[in-house]
Amino acid sequence: MSDQGAPDDAGPSDEAVVEAAAAAAEDVIFSRLDRQDVADVDVTVTFESGVLEVDVYLHAPDARVDEDRIAEDAAMAARAAVDDLLE
Repeated sequence: MSDQGAPDDAGPSDEAVVEAAAAAAEDVIFSRLDRQDVADVDVTVTFESGVLEVDVYLHAPDARVDEDRIAEDAAMAARAAVDDLLE
């Protein structure tokens, strides 16, 4: 496997999976919110032994949005990105 996480016969590296998931989650968050409106965001992704875990915490008190919905959508996007990567 290359350092870039390019797929080979064994598939993408765990690091590539984690990076793809985190990027997808952040894309959802910042496509819906301006960075200045986000007081705190934490996207935690682990991929070990073929098990993906995604946790998204979002705090944007002045944005007047459903933070939980955006966090859930971001986590779903992360999972979808990994599904696409592993296909």
